[in-house]
Amino acid sequence: MVSLSIPETSALSDAATRHTSGASHVIIEALSKCYPGQSVDALRNINLGIHRGEIFGIIGRSGAGKSTLIRCLNRLEEPTAGRIVIDGTDISALNTRQLVEWRRSTGMIFQHFNLLSAKTVRQNIELPLKVAGVPAAVRARKVDELLALVGLEARQHAWPAQLSGGQKQRVGIARALVHDPELLLCDEATSALDPETTRSILALLKKINQQRHITIVLITHEMDVVHDLCHNVAVIDQGEIIECGPVWQVYSDPQQETTRQLLNPNHHALPESIGTRLTAHRQHHQSRLLVRLRYTGQGAQPDIGALSAEIAGEITLIYSAIEWVDSKPTGQLLLLLDARHEAQSVTTQLAHIADRLEVLGYVTGY
Repeated sequence: MVSLSIPETSALSDAATRHTSGASHVIIEALSKCYPGQSVDALRNINLGIHRGEIFGIIGRSGAGKSTLIRCLNRLEEPTAGRIVIDGTDISALNTRQLVEWRRSTGMIFQHFNLLSAKTVRQNIELPLKVAGVPAAVRARKVDELLALVGLEARQHAWPAQLSGGQKQRVGIARALVHDPELLLCDEATSALDPETTRSILALLKKINQQRHITIVLITHEMDVVHDLCHNVAVIDQGEIIECGPVWQVYSDPQQETTRQLLNPNHHALPESIGTRLTAHRQHHQSRLLVRLRYTGQGAQPDIGALSAEIAGEITLIYSAIEWVDSKPTGQLLLLLDARHEAQSVTTQLAHIADRLEVLGYVTGY
């Protein structure tokens, strides 16, 4: 999980105080999108609220509607129905000229970088400012600032072909920030990168969010991206939002099967050596009770010492998957208890040890 300590700087104080953090920034109401010639809507009745200054993730399988949704947020795709209200402005009501002006307050980072191969790093970042008619001296200062932010000062005169994938994405991030946007949209921004580079890009996005208080909306199919970066997450499936909430809550206690499969497809699976020996009732006096302790961020802590003090006899740890999401423990422990224990007594004894206790049955010969 990415964890950064971000120093405060006076140069960024104006951006920090432009609006109250936590207020509604993006409101999506009954949004639908149907492409011509298709009988099934790409998006159906999407309703979401995104707070100012948060990092909001949208996850789903390929073809679920993620890209269509994020492209509707700046009208690269035109919604068929519904409203998108950003900072109190219904962007679906804007004409072409108004939309061009409005888009300057919204940056977008693409999966495949979209850099101009015939321009250097510096020129790629500067181009949107040049098109907008910003004076040369102002452009130079702004590009210098952004090069420092993304760590590319030494590569400013390089061509895109000379850059790694991570460096190209850093150029894309800098370019998206040239107009000091208050909203940053990320379309699978890390899916073309290796894991180490992905972590560095996520750290950079977190730094930008914390320093500049920019609202970030990102779509991804990579669960680690949501885990490490986002505050809240929505799960989209077949064009509909099926689950939404704080990341720790959705991770720890997914309500929909699609969400469970996306987050951890093996979450309920038992090791084969256990599953083949598991029965609902005790088959032998040495059969041991199999229990699953779930931690869903509700307050219980995975304290093995407390568990050992609470229940006597041998305890065998079969499987452990505990993660800390937003400083809350989420996941499960799978334990075999001593043969002397029965389901009813264990349920009472260990009720306070975990947020949820499941008695799975008895295992013989383990």
